[in-house]
Amino acid sequence: MSGKRRYAMREVDVAVIGAGPAGLFAAYYAGFRGLSVAVIDALPEPGGQVTAMYPEKLILDVAGFPAIKGRDLVANLVAQAAPFNPQYLLGTRAEKLSYADGRPVLGLAGGEQLGCGAVVVTGGLGSFSPRPLPCADGAPGSGIVYFVTEPAELAGRDVLIVGGGDSAFDWALALQPLARSVTLVHRREKFRAHASTVARVLSLPVRVVVNAEVSRLIGDGTVTGAEVTVRGGAAETLPVDIVVAALGFTADLGPLAEWGLQLDRRHILVDSAMATNLPRVFAAGDITEYPGKVRLIATGFGEAATAVNNAAVAIDPSAHLFPGHSSDAG
Repeated sequence: MSGKRRYAMREVDVAVIGAGPAGLFAAYYAGFRGLSVAVIDALPEPGGQVTAMYPEKLILDVAGFPAIKGRDLVANLVAQAAPFNPQYLLGTRAEKLSYADGRPVLGLAGGEQLGCGAVVVTGGLGSFSPRPLPCADGAPGSGIVYFVTEPAELAGRDVLIVGGGDSAFDWALALQPLARSVTLVHRREKFRAHASTVARVLSLPVRVVVNAEVSRLIGDGTVTGAEVTVRGGAAETLPVDIVVAALGFTADLGPLAEWGLQLDRRHILVDSAMATNLPRVFAAGDITEYPGKVRLIATGFGEAATAVNNAAVAIDPSAHLFPGHSSDAG
């Protein structure tokens, strides 16, 4: 008898791969269309990159919201889909795609299989991981973070932010009112962050050190300080108990790259129906590519609705493409 664990195959109408904003809206729309849905994501909670990287950042370009924090947008999307009881398969990955009787079958990490009428890929940037802080090798084990999910936990702390992009300056803005001190170190004199954000940070009591790098972290078990070396100068030791390494991230499609999808580098090519080259596989959001593509959350919402409505017809050819107006629903 084989030692492999055997699973009964789970069945849903639509499998959504990716629990970012586009995926969560796809889950709502599938439910609105009367379809059962499962949402799969390698991260342990919904929200994708928004939850992992900027939950406290204000998002200003979502229709109907003059400004909304990332975490609040995710919470609203989860609440919007909740009446339709989507299944959330979080902390797992869709690794393989096969077909049985013309229907997609997803092989999940751990061996479970998920049969579905259609697949909607909303994987954002794909699997992403933070770029490591070079001096972190051999450094104290505690006190280095790559994402800040709860800024209040850094209240009263001496915070060192490493990086020169939007994330670094966003965290400087968010943490300055809370922390005892905030220092931002960047290895160049020019920043990649938006100019208006840089100007706001420079107007605050945030120390910004340029042409410099963190050469060593100090501490026994947890960070208590950092050596910062300016190019051509001596090292300076700063009191630090939290290091926020905002050095960007690397991303790849992971197992999706082996499915036979037609790709343009890291993006999935789709047509105007958000259909890929594979039967019953659609895609929406930042992971897609087509002429004139604009990568915005607002764009992803429309693509998710288009993908799900076309998936509904692929599942049941007698179904109408137009779902009707939500305001007419009982």
